[in-house]
Amino acid sequence: MALIVQKYGGTSVGNPERIKNVARRVAAHRAKGDQVVVVVSAMSGVTDSLIKLAKEITPLPSEREMDMLLATGEQQTIALTAIALQQLGIPATSLTGAQAGIVTDGVHTKAKIQNITPKKVHALLDAGNVVIVAGFQGETAEGHITTLGRGGSDLTAIALAAALKADLCQIYTDVDGVYTADPRIVPNAQKLAEISYDEMLELAGSGAKVMQSRSVEFAKKFGVVFEVRSSLNDNPGTIVKEETKSMEGAVIRGVSLDKNQAKITLVAVPDRPGVAARIFKALAEATINVDMIVQNVSHGAGTPATDLSFTMDKPDLLKAAKVIESLKSEVGYREALTDEKIGKLSIVGVGMRSHSGVAAKMFETLAKEAVNIEMISTSEIKISVVIELAKSEQAMKAVHKAFIG
Repeated sequence: MALIVQKYGGTSVGNPERIKNVARRVAAHRAKGDQVVVVVSAMSGVTDSLIKLAKEITPLPSEREMDMLLATGEQQTIALTAIALQQLGIPATSLTGAQAGIVTDGVHTKAKIQNITPKKVHALLDAGNVVIVAGFQGETAEGHITTLGRGGSDLTAIALAAALKADLCQIYTDVDGVYTADPRIVPNAQKLAEISYDEMLELAGSGAKVMQSRSVEFAKKFGVVFEVRSSLNDNPGTIVKEETKSMEGAVIRGVSLDKNQAKITLVAVPDRPGVAARIFKALAEATINVDMIVQNVSHGAGTPATDLSFTMDKPDLLKAAKVIESLKSEVGYREALTDEKIGKLSIVGVGMRSHSGVAAKMFETLAKEAVNIEMISTSEIKISVVIELAKSEQAMKAVHKAFIG
């Protein structure tokens, strides 16, 4: 008998028939005598509809109330999944994130899990129930509902697997595993049998939609080996685990494209100590995660000035622009330019550590496609570039062909 945590994303529970399909899959594990905890997202489209409703009232709704609103999406799905299992004669109980013992900090819309005390989950499992837990949500120590940010249901599943010491964690989605690129953009992308935590982390942080980066970080920290697989077929998926020697053979493991990025450029920022610290401290206090930063060479006589560009998730652009505007008189920059028509293209692979010329090959490939590079960021196993959104898919296909085929 094994204890299994399974997570089903929005498309996997997108309509009543698919919820019944999930129930049948869970029932097959129960028939083997396994204990099963199921983590579900809101049905596809529900979260977007709730956000749209709020924004019809105000463009910048209260983050606390947005958490209260969005948490209802997952609550619909857990109840429907429990009902579907009960129809198959399987005892099932649904729990909100709070009821499952998930305690978070108080940062609304992007809360971090502080601890999990899954006593209720254990008790229900021991009583013979399948336990269905709402992903993406938790509760502060003071009792406020919070949500975990984009892809937070993955994090819920990984965290529960760690807390419950599960034998297996499966992340079910609408693709059969992790591919070398998004197969919807690159038709000849190849499925990977396994991938390291570090590679998966870089791909997730670079826009690959299969997994959310914080969940991969959590899995690495607590040693949770998990499998990404499809809920629409029985094909084997991709195992995400610690790096092995065999993984170094491929120079590039995958290519990802993040279209959810926006850029702010501050023109003629006074180049003196403490200015950058003031800007990025204000953004941090507003819980805005800055991704890439580029500062140009100083210019001008007297107090030199520089241009400073940085990127963030597109939904944070309006909030970031307000923060920057509030600093104008204090910092003394000339103007702030915003750009939502960008994409971040990244290549990832642990093999980069032992192979030279990777960046040169990537830049040469983009040059042949007449794609201009606006910003560059590198790590030991990743190279990311910001490029024009209109050419981003063309660039992704060309880079995938150059490195993977």
